[in-house]
Amino acid sequence: MVKLPMATKGTKVVVALPLFVCLMAALLATPATARDFTLPDLAGESHSLSDYRGKWVLVNYWATWCPPCLEELPELELFHTDAKGQAVVIGVNMESISNDELRTFVDQQFVSYPILTASERPQRDKLLGPVDGLPTSYLVTPAGEVVARQVGPITAQAINDFIKRYEKEHPGEK
Repeated sequence: MVKLPMATKGTKVVVALPLFVCLMAALLATPATARDFTLPDLAGESHSLSDYRGKWVLVNYWATWCPPCLEELPELELFHTDAKGQAVVIGVNMESISNDELRTFVDQQFVSYPILTASERPQRDKLLGPVDGLPTSYLVTPAGEVVARQVGPITAQAINDFIKRYEKEHPGEK
């Protein structure tokens, strides 16, 4: 796996693309099959990662109290809506908050991608891998392989650039 470039509010720090490309080329030789998980959404319906096979999936672990998480919400929404069904963001909320409070928050932020609930300390089988801090994002290929992990906020541009580069280096893998 490779780390996606991150951004921070105000100064918009982004890791240099050439370094990112070099890391990606070196680390993508060993993608890992994503562990399937099932979590409820805000309406109580179950969603499994495997439900999204055939699409790029960005699984984003976040919380409403987390400033960097809030900072990246518009970027995740932009990526999700611009993907036009070829990719999806799945937000996994990692806090103890009522569904009503979370639904109100999500509506106020104009988030259209699925929001699943995992609690503050979810069981390990509900996570794709380590969540050492929030936000943490994992990028999963349409074939179900985890190819990138990012601790900290990311941008829609960084995600799109990564996907384009990956598809160029792995033609026919969709």
